[in-house]
Amino acid sequence: MATARDNASPAAPAKSPEERTFRRFREGDSRYRRLSEKIFQSGWSHKCPTYVLRTPPCSASCPSGHDIRGWLNIVRGMEKPAEGMSWQEYAFRRATAANPFPAIMGRVCPAPCESGCNRNQVEDHVGINAVEHYIGDYAIAAGYRFDPPAKETGKKVAIIGGGPAGLAAAYHLRRMGHACTIFDEHEKLGGMMRYGIPGFRTPRTVLDAEIQRILDMGVEVRTRTRVGTDVSVAELEREFDAIFWAIGAQSGRALDVPGGDAPNVITGVAFLNAYNDGRMRAIQGRVVVIGGGDTSIDVATVARRLGHITKENPVDHPERSAFGQMAHDVAETARAEGADVVLITRRPVDKMAAQRHEVEEALRIGVEIRDRLQPVAVVVGEDGRAKALRVVRTELKDGQVVPVEGSEEEIEADLIVAAIGQQGDFTGYEDLNNGRGFIDPDRNFQVKGKPGHFVAGDIIRPHLLTTAIGQARIAAESIDHYLRGEPMAKRPKVDVHHFNLLNKLAETGHAPAEVHEPVRGTSESDFAVHNFEDRSQFEVITHEELFLGHFPYTPRIRRRELELPPEVVLKEEGADRLERYTDEEAQKEASRCMSCGLCFECDNCVVFCPQDAVHRVPKSQRTTGRYVYTDYTRCIGCHICHDVCPTGYIQMGLGE
Repeated sequence: MATARDNASPAAPAKSPEERTFRRFREGDSRYRRLSEKIFQSGWSHKCPTYVLRTPPCSASCPSGHDIRGWLNIVRGMEKPAEGMSWQEYAFRRATAANPFPAIMGRVCPAPCESGCNRNQVEDHVGINAVEHYIGDYAIAAGYRFDPPAKETGKKVAIIGGGPAGLAAAYHLRRMGHACTIFDEHEKLGGMMRYGIPGFRTPRTVLDAEIQRILDMGVEVRTRTRVGTDVSVAELEREFDAIFWAIGAQSGRALDVPGGDAPNVITGVAFLNAYNDGRMRAIQGRVVVIGGGDTSIDVATVARRLGHITKENPVDHPERSAFGQMAHDVAETARAEGADVVLITRRPVDKMAAQRHEVEEALRIGVEIRDRLQPVAVVVGEDGRAKALRVVRTELKDGQVVPVEGSEEEIEADLIVAAIGQQGDFTGYEDLNNGRGFIDPDRNFQVKGKPGHFVAGDIIRPHLLTTAIGQARIAAESIDHYLRGEPMAKRPKVDVHHFNLLNKLAETGHAPAEVHEPVRGTSESDFAVHNFEDRSQFEVITHEELFLGHFPYTPRIRRRELELPPEVVLKEEGADRLERYTDEEAQKEASRCMSCGLCFECDNCVVFCPQDAVHRVPKSQRTTGRYVYTDYTRCIGCHICHDVCPTGYIQMGLGE
């Protein structure tokens, strides 16, 4: 029987009311924290409020560049869609402006945005990842599609690799009107999302739906085609106007210890490729996994789920499957009681790089994790195959992992999987190799020394899926400039998608008469938005700028994960274990967002102003970010509106 549990980290301990109450000033305070805040008593003060848009730390922490505050505000109902569009579709459109894979990322992204969330200063972060999961799944069920470009540019881009970076680049380039052709050596697109992450984390129906939505924009695909072998780089340079390299780090790093070249010592990449291709059907004996990151956890949980063979023929050796040789159907001889899997890691378990809830899941289904161990040699038997892994205990000294003398031991193994790093395969285009198995980009993600060639993803440096997607977004913008013959634009300091008040005003029919750059409005002129300044491209708003006392303790709605007993899990690989929010849960969780750096219409400044200087914008002119204004003939610069603004949207001192 399946039960439900939360897949997130343990709840943060509830803070006392004293800890949660935040006031800018305490009883007895008589001095300003900064002299720049001091008000000189006179008939006027330039220390009057201006409305400053800044980037929240969730977006600044997101490698793919989401406007997270934007789509959370849509889900909660604060920012309204145009007539005829549901809030779910509006949230989907806003979310996918940066990242076209909300359903996949809502399942597998480790969510650095949640670590940066200012709500952590109150009680617990907003469940951003779970809301994204909701948006993505709802969009698939509703059949939302991406619109093809309104106008074609006539330019053609070759995209080498159909993984997250390649697909994201195709999505952004098609939105710009450029023709795209994806070349991929596999039968299906998806890259690491398909061949590096097991199906019980990225359900294939979900992955296929999000990929197809991109292809339906008019993207040409040539699968089972390897650039450098089936087609040369020179041919691509003749046929296309630009080339985008998203080949990933598809080669795992070998175990560089004596005996590490034994045939049953393979890489984590090779193991997961064999499993996801359907070539790895069962495991014989004990599996020892070396690592500590997400890939090693994926290997360990997959191996555990595969069961083990009690009668083995030489042709059934698992390394044959991993190296592309299809063994006969060993599934019939496999018992679904799980392989004996041991994962060793150099660091303590609580310091492993893998996601905490994935580590807990591995332990739950029977993976043994032994920490503070480092491989020193592979023990090889008379048949030339590995029979054990020799390890040494480690300890931390001055922040460095060092071996403990005299602590060596041997761990029996029938298969050793090294998930210790990756690099690229440059066969056919060796000149792109920087000598370390990767490609070097410049700040605009153009390949150094090769105009017209661009790059993103793990082939730069293996990291998160969301990192590859964010790099592809920037690279696509650089390709657009290149194809248009324009100089590469200087990237903003905070290089993410931002809420754009002028676009919102235009969308709602409230655009100002004209706009001067920088966008700094005044109370008298109609050339921009009243006393507004956009600093989102170079400022991130921290919790010190918020009035945290406004926010009551509100526990996070914790997303549920179907918890199957181990004996059932081992038989039901590929099942979607995460349970998405209901409509009500998604809206309730999104309402916990503090809308850092953007007004969320709480009325505090209107209510607490002692001079009746702050007023709501007339309803006919009102929209998100333009809810209040200040009558400067009545304002005395008392700072009260600033002090009670929960979101930090009000900054004292016009133009400062």
